[in-house]
Amino acid sequence: MTLKLQSSATLLGIAIVGLSLFAVPQGQADSLRRIVHPDGRIEYTNVGRPARGDKVLNTRSGPKIYKYRKDNGVLSFTDAKPPGHVDYEIVKIQCYACNPVSSVNWRTTPLNITAYAQLVRQAAAQHQVDPALVRALIHAESAFNPSAVSHMGAQGLMQLMPATAASLGVQNAFDARQNIDGGVKHLADLLQTFKGDARLAVAAYNAGAGAVRKYGGVPPYAETQVYVERVAILRQRYNQKAGLAP
Repeated sequence: MTLKLQSSATLLGIAIVGLSLFAVPQGQADSLRRIVHPDGRIEYTNVGRPARGDKVLNTRSGPKIYKYRKDNGVLSFTDAKPPGHVDYEIVKIQCYACNPVSSVNWRTTPLNITAYAQLVRQAAAQHQVDPALVRALIHAESAFNPSAVSHMGAQGLMQLMPATAASLGVQNAFDARQNIDGGVKHLADLLQTFKGDARLAVAAYNAGAGAVRKYGGVPPYAETQVYVERVAILRQRYNQKAGLAP
C-alpha cells in the first residue's frame, strides 16, 4: 500500500478516537504516523520522520484497517468497519509476528492463555503436538483474531491458505474449531516431515516446506527468520506461564 499525502497539514485538526477515520486524496503509503499534539489534536501523516511519542501504523502488521472510497471519491481508511453497504477492502499485509522491524518486545508482550484453550488442548492431544507451540503459532499468526485475513488470502486463527484448508478438510477457515484442528494437523505433518525439528517445521509453516528443503534449513528470508525466532520465544514463554507442554 503506498499512500502519499500532499502535506502533513492535510490532516491537522481532525479529532480522532482510536484510529477512527482518515482520508487522503489519492495514492497510499506503507506506514502512517499517529501524532498526538499537546492540545489533544491527532494527526495522521506519512510526511517526515517519526519523533519520540509518535505511533507508527505500519500496514504490514498490526490492527485490521478497512480501505474504501467515500461518495466523493476520496480514498479513506478506518479501523472501524464502514457502515452500510459500502464496498471496502481489509488491509493486512503480514502475519502478526512476520514484520522484521516490529517494535513488539516478544519476551514481555502479554500472553493469551485463555482464548480457545479447550480447542487448543484437544487438537494438540489429537495430533500429538506441544500445545504451547500451537498457542505460540496462533499468537504469531493472528494474535488470536479468528477473522484475520492476509494479503495472500490466508484466513483465521492459524492463517490457513484456502488450498491448504481444503486439503485438511477445513470447510470454514473462520470457524475456530475447524481452523485450529486443521492448522495443528498441518503443523503435525510438517513436524513429521522434518523429523520432529520444531524450528524447521515452523519455518515451513511460514515459508513452505519446499523453501526449507531448498536451503537445507530456515530460508534466508528476513520475515521467516524473525518469525521462527519469535515463535520459539512465545513457545518457551507459554510453557513457562501455563505449563502447556504435554
